[in-house]
Order: sequence, then C-alpha cells, then structure tokens
Amino acid sequence: MSRSPFPYSLDNKRYHTLNFYLRSTYGKKFFKAVLDCGFTCPNIDGTKGTGGCIFCDGGSGYFTDGSLGTDVQLDREYDRISSKHGDVPVIVYFQANTNTYAPAEKLREIFFPVLSRPYVKGISIGTRADCLADDVMELLCELNERTALTVELGMQTVHETTLALINRCCSHKEFLIGYRSLKSRGIRTCLHIINGLPDETQEMMIETARQTALLAPDAVKLQMLHVIRGTRLAEMYADGKVPLLTRDEYVETIVRQLELLPPETVIERITGDGDKRQLIAPEWSADKIAVLGAIDKRLAELDTWQGRLYNAVF
Repeated sequence: MSRSPFPYSLDNKRYHTLNFYLRSTYGKKFFKAVLDCGFTCPNIDGTKGTGGCIFCDGGSGYFTDGSLGTDVQLDREYDRISSKHGDVPVIVYFQANTNTYAPAEKLREIFFPVLSRPYVKGISIGTRADCLADDVMELLCELNERTALTVELGMQTVHETTLALINRCCSHKEFLIGYRSLKSRGIRTCLHIINGLPDETQEMMIETARQTALLAPDAVKLQMLHVIRGTRLAEMYADGKVPLLTRDEYVETIVRQLELLPPETVIERITGDGDKRQLIAPEWSADKIAVLGAIDKRLAELDTWQGRLYNAVF
C-alpha cells in the first residue's frame, strides 16, 4: 500500500479520523461512555409523528440500560473502559433517541453533573435539528463554555423524497435552520449520513455528500443502512421493497463521498456496527474490520483521499 499523501493522518489513513483529531488537538486518545437518559422523540410521541423513522428500534443506545440512573450508567461505562485502557479521558455520549427534547432545566440536571467527574473531558449530544429551542440553545452555549461539546445531528440525507419515505418528520430545510443555529454559536457539530436508504441511487448519495461539503461541518458520521429486527424497515425488507448495497457498492460510495468532503472535516465514523443480535441485513456490515480494510485498500488503489476533489468542485 502506497504512502498516503493526506496531511491529517498519523497512521497512513487517507481520511481525517477521530483518532487523529483527538491526538492532534488534546495529545491523547479519548474514549466514549455512552448513556441512555430516557429521552423520547417528537417523531415517536405524536408531536410530529409516531413510530419513529422506519429504521428506528426505539433509540440507538442498544447496549445501554435506560432504567438505571445517569450516575450508575456512567460508573459502569467508566469501569468498562478503564478495565481495558486504564485511567483515560472520557467523552460522555448522550446517544439514545433525541437528547435535547426536553425543557432546558431538565437538560441542565442531566448534562452538567457529569462534568464533576475528573475523567470527563467532553460531552457529545445526539439530537435532531428541529429540537433546538431557544432556551436549549442558550444551555448548549453555556455547556460549550464549560467543556469540549459536540452536538450530533441526524441529517441522514438531503433528499426530501427520501426523508418523507423514511418517516423522518423533519425536512432538510428544518435541518439547515438547526445546523446553522449551532454553527453561528461556534458549537462543534457532527452530521450523520446514512447510505443505502430506500430508493436512493449512488448519485443521490454522492449529492448528499456534495451538499454536506458546502456546509463545511466539523465532523461527519457515515454508515450503511441497517435492517434491525422489529422495525418498519424490517417489514419492508421482508417484502422485497428495500434492496441493499453490497459491500463493494458501499465502499465505492464512501470513497466518492470522501473525495468531496473537506479534508478538515473529521470522519468520526465511516461504517456502523450495530447490535449483531438484532441485525437482519446486510450481513457484511457486521464485520467492521473487513469493511474498514476494504475502504483503506480502495482509497490506496485509486490513489485518492478525503477532499481530493473538494477544491476542484467548490
């Protein structure tokens, strides 16, 4: 494998990994402690819709236990992490469902206490762009002054037809309002993109990356659509309504998306590894190491890298 020309790399990667960002910014690797604080979603409770997105299985924190208090969950997560890696810094990741979908004062009671732990060096909050009320934004600004904050927004796609099909109940226009509100306040923001959504062609997925590049986000998470047991998507898949990408098709899509994204944008995830016990398809996505290796190999074969086409296009 030829030496990577990509400048944002410590290990010959051809894209801007989270590991590079953390080590170059803080001098060390951080680990994420994932919490489920019992939030719901306006697309579940009837405010904007019911049932959630077609791929939703009740929140993405599949290995957390929302019946336990935040303190207990954090203790268990840190015990798990430190038993493998020793005394290391931690980012607390509020992941399950929509983690700003509550009054600001309730959010204050959840977010701020974790900062008292000496090993907590940052917070990451997963949410929807349409759940950023003014008082919540003020709280996030305050939190941003206290710690290394990242807000993660589920964009998924830029195509309105797809958003309607997956029952997102949040238009791309609404997404842009929330995203720009965060960016105008200097809050580090990570956007989630899902490849392989129903009826999307590869060119539609590339267009999502192209429009994402125009936004110049701090970070992006890329992943394949997972068919999980018990979801509406699982029913659609069983009925033959959702053809999935092969691994080679996914790798090619990722390579083309990376070429368009700004080299400064951190790629916090480039493939997903959901709960294998509940995964129906695609089976190849369960072997995360193989997928990562295939992406690295293809980038090297093409002698390309993240952002190679960014300046030429934009």
